[in-house]
Amino acid sequence: MRRRALLTALVATAGGAAFAGSLWQGATGVTSPATPGSGSKLNLPDNHGLALPSGFTSRVIARSRQLVGDTGYKWHDAPDGGACFDTHDGWIYVSNSEVARTGGASAIRFRSDGSIASAYRILHGTNRNCAGGATPWGTWLSGEEVPSGYIYETDPYGRRRGVRRPAMGRFMHEAAACDPHRQVIYLTEDKVDGCFYRFRPDRWGDLRTGVLEVLVGPPGTSGPVSWVRVPQPATGHIETRYQVAGAKRFSGGEGCYYADGTCWFTTKHDNRVWAYDAVGQRIGLSYDGSGAGRTGLINGVDNITGDQSRHIYVAEDRGNMEINMIAPTGEVTTVVRIYGQDQSEITGPAFSPDQRRLYFSSQRGTAGNAESGITYEIAGPFDL
Repeated sequence: MRRRALLTALVATAGGAAFAGSLWQGATGVTSPATPGSGSKLNLPDNHGLALPSGFTSRVIARSRQLVGDTGYKWHDAPDGGACFDTHDGWIYVSNSEVARTGGASAIRFRSDGSIASAYRILHGTNRNCAGGATPWGTWLSGEEVPSGYIYETDPYGRRRGVRRPAMGRFMHEAAACDPHRQVIYLTEDKVDGCFYRFRPDRWGDLRTGVLEVLVGPPGTSGPVSWVRVPQPATGHIETRYQVAGAKRFSGGEGCYYADGTCWFTTKHDNRVWAYDAVGQRIGLSYDGSGAGRTGLINGVDNITGDQSRHIYVAEDRGNMEINMIAPTGEVTTVVRIYGQDQSEITGPAFSPDQRRLYFSSQRGTAGNAESGITYEIAGPFDL
C-alpha cells in the first residue's frame, strides 16, 4: 500500500439513514491527507490472483461463457456495473454486460448461506450496458453507453421484462444514484465534455415521466451550482449535453454513489472524485489525481460504492487494478489488488445486504478480452 493523496470536501449530512448507509456523517468541510490504513498491508496473491489483507478470502462466482455453478446458465461477456438486492432468504447480485448490440444484464441469486441458487438473464438485446444503479423500490437501472443511449429499468428477479425509460434522457449513460430525500436520481455521462444530470420523476417510484435537469455552474472545481431543465431529453435530435447553455462539463463521468446528502461521482479522464452537496447545492473535489507526474495516487477512478460504516470504495480501471477504501478520516486502505490482468478493469463493486461480502468483476480477465470476464466475491472484516 503506497501513500495516496485525498481531499475530502463538501461532505454534508441530511439527517437520518439514506440509500446505502451513513457516510462521513458530521465531517462537513473536513480536509485530511490520506494515510495508510491498518489493513493496508496485502498478503501475497491467492490462487485467484487476488492480493487481500489478512482475514479476507476470495472465490470466483462466475466466468464469461461458462456455467454459473450448477445453474445451467452461462455468464455474460464483459461484466460491468452491478448491485445487490435483499431477497430476505438471501440476495441477488445483478451485473451489466458491456457488449455491443447484445448487452443486457444478468443476475445471480444466492441463498442465505452464500451458496448459488440460480442465475438468469434480466435484460436482453440492449447496447453496451455499462453502469447503472439500484433503486429504493428494488429495481436495477441499466445504462447504455452509446450515443443517444437509454436507461432501462429491470427486475432483479427476472419476472418482468426490462423497460426503457426515455424521460431519463438519451446520452452516453454511465451510472445512476438515487437520492430519496430529494426524490431525484443523479446520472453521469461518459463523454470528454459530458454533464452531470438529475431526473425528477413526477411520482417517486415511477420513472415513466418526469423532468431531466443538468448541473449548471461556473468553471472550476468548487463552488455553488444550480439545475436547469433539459428541454428535449428524449428526442436525440440535439445531443443532450448541448441543450442548456452554461452546463458544467465533466471529463468522462463514471461511477456515482449517494448517501446522506452527498452524491459522489468519478471522472476518468482527469482522475477525480467529485462531491455534490445536495443540501447546500455546492460542488467540490473529494479526490484529485489529475496532476501530471504524480505518483502514489488512486489511478483510473471508475465505479464507486459505499458501506454502512461510512467508507467509500473506489474501483480502478487499469491503474494497479485495485479497490481502495476511503475512510471518513481520509485514511485510504487497499482492499484488493488483482495481479496478471493489466488489460482489464475492475467493475461492479457491490456489498451483500449484510455487508460481509463484496462482489465485483474483472471485465476482461486474464486474457484481456470481453469473453474472459471474471466475477469475484471477497469476504472479510470490512470495518478495517
